[in-house]
Amino acid sequence: MNQEIKYRGMVATAWRVEFIRELIADNPDDSRHSLSKKLCEAWNWVQPNGRLRDMVCRSFMLELHRAGVITLPEKKFTPPNPLGGVRKKPTRVEVDTSAIVGSIKELKPFEIRQVGHTADEKLHASLIEQYHYLGYSHPVGEQRKYVVFARERPVGCFSFSAASRHVACRDRFIGWDAEHRKKNIHFIAYNTRFLLLPWVAVRHLASHLLSRIAKVVALDWESTYNHPIYYLETFVDTEKYSGSCYRGAGWVYLGETTGRGGNDQTHKVNRSIKAVWGYPLVDEFRERMCADPSSNVQ
Repeated sequence: MNQEIKYRGMVATAWRVEFIRELIADNPDDSRHSLSKKLCEAWNWVQPNGRLRDMVCRSFMLELHRAGVITLPEKKFTPPNPLGGVRKKPTRVEVDTSAIVGSIKELKPFEIRQVGHTADEKLHASLIEQYHYLGYSHPVGEQRKYVVFARERPVGCFSFSAASRHVACRDRFIGWDAEHRKKNIHFIAYNTRFLLLPWVAVRHLASHLLSRIAKVVALDWESTYNHPIYYLETFVDTEKYSGSCYRGAGWVYLGETTGRGGNDQTHKVNRSIKAVWGYPLVDEFRERMCADPSSNVQ
């Protein structure tokens, strides 16, 4: 090969290319999907939760195919992309919008309900689409969705997803290098949406729920994905919000984003600049997130 091909940290070394060629030759009737699964199994190319990195492997093989390094079989099937094309708005779910007032003490207990793959998932999507300024967006990768109820009425919503790959001020705060960030990024959960419904007027409720959700999502994440998380992050549009509820819940202000996306090649601001807030879930988060992955096995 005249040029090194690298995809998501996997380098196409000579022996790897030869292995893939032999795999294709030994399985002439296999589809691209089947070949990628066999390659993942052979190389033990898995996610932190033990699942095969099938999609990443398939994209890696496609890069080699396009470069003329290997020859993949013809496509047998192109699955539909549920996130592609025109964004479809979530189905509207009607709820009682009469005012909810009082104190936290008067409204307790609050129920934080995980709603992913449940009947309440449509409620979560509908509320965020209607009342969050960013609207609803399907979370990426590992994810959890929550609706908070008080006396059987929804008062707020949370969404969490896989973390952003590059955030300069966050990475400085954690103290990891590029190699450890790549290997340990799954120990971070990204709070993509937090919504307190507009008819809820309860002093300090936002900070109270942020404190509660940190404990809930940490336990829920490990039970679902078979690995812990040590840190939460979020981004706040400072033109709209001060981030005071995060500060009140013990989150740490780290700085601002650069205003460029993770795949930016222009080095120019192309999106709004956000305040970066982080929340360590354990005291020794730096030691764990800067350690080799094998040392984080519990």
